[in-house]
Amino acid sequence: MSVLSDFHVHTTFSGDGEAAAETMIRRAVELGMEQLCLTDHMDYDYRDGDVCFEFDPKEYFHHLEQLREKYRGQIDLQIGVELGLRPYLTARHHSLIFSYPFDFVIGSVHLVNSRDPYYASYFENRDEFGAYMEYFECCLHNLEAYSNFDAFGHLDYVIRYGPNRNRYYSYDLFRGIIDEILRLLVKKNIALEVNTTGYRYGLGEPNPGRDIILRYRELGGKLITIGSDAHREEHLAYKFDEVAKLIKSCGFSSYYTFHKRVPTEVPL
Repeated sequence: MSVLSDFHVHTTFSGDGEAAAETMIRRAVELGMEQLCLTDHMDYDYRDGDVCFEFDPKEYFHHLEQLREKYRGQIDLQIGVELGLRPYLTARHHSLIFSYPFDFVIGSVHLVNSRDPYYASYFENRDEFGAYMEYFECCLHNLEAYSNFDAFGHLDYVIRYGPNRNRYYSYDLFRGIIDEILRLLVKKNIALEVNTTGYRYGLGEPNPGRDIILRYRELGGKLITIGSDAHREEHLAYKFDEVAKLIKSCGFSSYYTFHKRVPTEVPL
């Protein structure tokens, strides 16, 4: 395995997680991984569907710190979180990440004007282009509102669930808005996450894909993180060898991991 660290992983602390934290850790050890960062969902005020995406951070740290000690010497466990970005939540997010010693913070957009593209209802009675554009505009607005996180998660998350997924989608089609997003990431020194879930959804590439990764580099981006977005143990480190080759083909010779929110460069 070329990439020995998975920095986007969910457990049963996430409302949609299917594997306990220790199950994920054991699987990572079996795979020979050097580092694992658990990044459970904290999507405050999620109302689209009946799943709760909030956890008790005190309980979270108590449990994960015990597991970190138990598996010390076998794997380096980092404690992270995935924030569900919404402009009006900036104060709550700021309070959370400065109240607990997170090693890594992902900022992601799951809700677009209170609707999650995960559900088919997001796309009902509208054209696919407009649905995708609304998502990217929401990403930009969120980045303008709050940026105290380390990596921006699954930039084109919306295409996983579109009626045609990425059949008619391309970076060129949304170049203007995506470039604005990428420039902000570079300006604010936020990493671009390469999320391998796209392979599992039959996209043939990660989220985001090759063209966006290339453009991020052209605009001066240097920080890449890699995550499987696993919610069950069999998806841990999914297609990491393949994504490592892709990232290298885009001109990157390394990716980054985080500890106490400080990035460390890791050769590919």
